[in-house]
Amino acid sequence: MAKDGEKSGWKENIWNPRTREFLGRTASSWGLILLFYLVFYIFLGGLFALTMYVMLQTLDDHKPTWQDRLSIPGMVIRPNADEAFEIVYNIENTESWDMYAQALDKFLAPYNNSIQAQKNHECTPDHFFVQEDSGVVKNNPKRSCQFNRTVLEDCSGLNDPYYGYQQGKPCIIIKLNRVIGMLPGKDGHPPFVTCGPKRYKVGKDQWREDTDKIGELAYYPSNGTFNLMYYPYYGKKAQVNYSQPLVAVKFLNITTNQDVNIECRINANNIPAGTERDKFAGRVSFKLRINTKN
Repeated sequence: MAKDGEKSGWKENIWNPRTREFLGRTASSWGLILLFYLVFYIFLGGLFALTMYVMLQTLDDHKPTWQDRLSIPGMVIRPNADEAFEIVYNIENTESWDMYAQALDKFLAPYNNSIQAQKNHECTPDHFFVQEDSGVVKNNPKRSCQFNRTVLEDCSGLNDPYYGYQQGKPCIIIKLNRVIGMLPGKDGHPPFVTCGPKRYKVGKDQWREDTDKIGELAYYPSNGTFNLMYYPYYGKKAQVNYSQPLVAVKFLNITTNQDVNIECRINANNIPAGTERDKFAGRVSFKLRINTKN
């Protein structure tokens, strides 16, 4: 009998036929509590939607409201070096350097003069191309300046489709990372790139530079400058056709069959020098090795 009583009590905790309660609540009680949570969560959802709507009204579709602007922009090179930042090939092995030439072809295709003439504006060199808004009237989309592939001369791939790799005189393309509103260089002095031997550690307290290996360099445009007319950058949505300026570096007589450690830097009178804490701020380092024998 005790077991039957316990079984009956357990069942009544789930459904009590006398009081018509399910899990201790009547139908009206369940209805009221479900109605309360329904109204409560609808209120929370509405409050969240209203908050998001108000926040979105304060945002500009073309420019970030808040920007943690970098004082020193990063630099990248093309063709893309691997994760170890190494460009290694053998002159006699076409396949080893043809992939670099193809990568540069693909990268420079949007810079063809015909494409640039269709999309972009012919700007006045050596002056910032500032395009202000007229009060609340936004000056969008903003125009962008032409950067023609021919400016890169021997590294444009037009006269030499192999970009010097076949002759052991490879070209490297350098560009600055985009920073909205940045005006690099002041008083009419444009930023420029310099490349040289990278200082690297070879022992506990020993350092070395490949000064005698790097050889002569040629820069395109001349002096490795980023013309002022490509700045400021207003953002991807505001300048949909923006063409990032480039600098090409050609290694004319670099030492072959040896690793050569190279570092390229951006120089400007209003961009501070980078620190050892951030190895990619205002500079890019890579290893170049050109083999002439298998």
